[in-house]
Amino acid sequence: MEHIATPKVENVQLMDNINTRNSTVGTLYITTTHLIFVSPEEKEELWILHMHLNVVEKLPLTTSGTPIRIQCSNFRTATFLVHRDKDAQDIYTSLIHLSRPLQVEDLYCFQYRSKSDLPQHTGWTFFDLGAEFARQGVPNTSWVTCSLNTEYRICPTYPTQLLVPAMATSSLVVGSAKFRSKGRLPALTFYNSSNGAALVRCSQPLSGLKGRSPEDEKFIGCIADSNPGGSFLYIVDTRPKINAMANRAGGKGYESEAFYPNTKFVFKGIENIHVMRESLGKLVETCELKTDTMELFLQGIEQSQWLKHGKAVLEASIFIAEALVSGTSVVVHCSDGWDRTSQTCALAQLLIDPFYRTIQGYQALIEKDWLHFGHKFSDRCGFLAGRGNCLSEQNILLDLCR
Repeated sequence: MEHIATPKVENVQLMDNINTRNSTVGTLYITTTHLIFVSPEEKEELWILHMHLNVVEKLPLTTSGTPIRIQCSNFRTATFLVHRDKDAQDIYTSLIHLSRPLQVEDLYCFQYRSKSDLPQHTGWTFFDLGAEFARQGVPNTSWVTCSLNTEYRICPTYPTQLLVPAMATSSLVVGSAKFRSKGRLPALTFYNSSNGAALVRCSQPLSGLKGRSPEDEKFIGCIADSNPGGSFLYIVDTRPKINAMANRAGGKGYESEAFYPNTKFVFKGIENIHVMRESLGKLVETCELKTDTMELFLQGIEQSQWLKHGKAVLEASIFIAEALVSGTSVVVHCSDGWDRTSQTCALAQLLIDPFYRTIQGYQALIEKDWLHFGHKFSDRCGFLAGRGNCLSEQNILLDLCR
């Protein structure tokens, strides 16, 4: 409440983003969780959650008042014309503070209080990683639980309990972790119990720095041998090949086919987060164009390349899913293995397993492939002051699943 300087401002105009001559007059309310606009001219109230506010701008003063323009992470935009500049400044300052709290505990999800008792499974303990893997049919004779990451000793961004091939020794596990960026070694995330195919995720190898790692090569061989029905193993690098080649200059890169027998290498050409963010920005600009010409709108969509990027993510996910259904195990990585890798692995599992298309299953998928495997939500979503940007790669998964 200390951030709300003016909780209620009357005679505010909600501007039409397309036709600037049109506007709706009403009252603007600021609560601890929402920005609310109520107008007698409209049947429905406009509620905007503070956590959805991505950009808040106080535009220059005009003869009619001061415009406050907001952009939301769900693509909604709104411009409010406030007649008193002091009120506009209070609104702007309040929204800046309320949309980016300093502490995680101040986020809306932690402050929400239900009027009725929530179902038990919505609590903090509803998901258990071990139980989810047991549902898939592992551990078994081919895949076993590895406790080497207890207290996050070999990889701080991985679960404490990992599933690795039963024939892999501790030295192979540790050696592979040392050869992978940020210690993110190949670890099982999905097991197709119908045919023994495994979906394994990791980060890029440090091939530009160390050249090769016998331990990593043997570990990948163990993954291939853990699938008795598979004659080879796919290694899917979700990046454009030119990007992977460029990473070698920094000591990283990609696997050499000569060192990994019985494997097939595939590059899938999904661009990095910087390209995705720029594309999404262009898409938002196109949607805000003050024109009713369909031709210009379609040109803007094409130039943003947003559909191209979405297609690349889908094509990679379909490739992984089809391989797993056909009985071929797949190892997936990008650079650090927490953006493009999470997207494609999660979408592939949505395509294969109907459980993940239920509410509880979708929650389990996010917990497993995003939270437990170290996706940088704080940086990517920018919910806290000074952390990241909402226009992120993560939104691709959400949009494609809608």
